[in-house]
Amino acid sequence: MRGRQSRSLGSVGVTFAKARIANPLATDVPPVELEFLVDTGAIYSVVPATMLESLRVVRLEQHDFTLADGTHRAYDIGEASFEISGRTRTSQVVFGPAGVTPLLGAFTLESLGLMVNPVTRELLPMRLLLATHQQAASPAVP
Repeated sequence: MRGRQSRSLGSVGVTFAKARIANPLATDVPPVELEFLVDTGAIYSVVPATMLESLRVVRLEQHDFTLADGTHRAYDIGEASFEISGRTRTSQVVFGPAGVTPLLGAFTLESLGLMVNPVTRELLPMRLLLATHQQAASPAVP
């Protein structure tokens, strides 16, 4: 993944990544490749509504969001397929306004098993951990 799928803008701390987005329910519609701003502070990924509509992504629900300037706005949410470096998963996506920079949010990154290296700002595979819990054996009752 180094160098090919993500790029950063020097010391600014901004990372971009190319990803293919598709409608997992409309396999007859070809995927589209977009350059996304990787935003680990955003929960959902955001794509212009016209792009999602062209992929025939269905609007499933609506959520209220607080924007960076403090205003509140409701946006529709759908489910799309994202592919980066051969990893493909579905994730929730916001139907963004016209002209919005496509954002790759935390849910999508985590579903793909990717993280942003905080020093180099490149996308890297996550080290996935799985914790288990075993109950202690009950003491024998006499």
